Amino acid sequence: MPYIIDGHNLIPRVGLRLNAVDDEMALVEILREFCRVKKKRVEVYFDGAPPGENRTRKFGYVTAHFVRQGRTADDAIRARLLKMGKSAKNWTVVSSDREVLNSARSANAKRISADEFAQELEEAKFAAFENPTEDTTLSSKEVDQWLEIFSSNGKKTK
Repeated sequence: MPYIIDGHNLIPRVGLRLNAVDDEMALVEILREFCRVKKKRVEVYFDGAPPGENRTRKFGYVTAHFVRQGRTADDAIRARLLKMGKSAKNWTVVSSDREVLNSARSANAKRISADEFAQELEEAKFAAFENPTEDTTLSSKEVDQWLEIFSSNGKKTK
């Protein structure tokens, strides 16, 4: 189940500071690792984008929406849920904002608080540490074996 996240609600709950220059990108990196480990998709919304900087950017399985000034991430999340219609039930909304969570409930989306999701992020981090990605590099012997197979058109020469 993919996630819609109120980014500025989550930032202080994962040990980042809202007044840091790179807080949004630091959160995106944390979310990218979560997506890699959990095989999930995330849409994260940040409000307060400077003029001309409001846009959507893809970072692997993380889509970051930088919402223009004068509009809030909460507004953008509610609009996204409305646009989804019945498919919103397939998403989980992460926020600590009561109005956003009420909109998620109305759209039949699953809802969790930023604190609960921060715990999921922490668990995913430990899972990644306990189960590191398997090394898939080939030894020189394996490379030679594959070269032999492909260069002989699949016929065994030995």
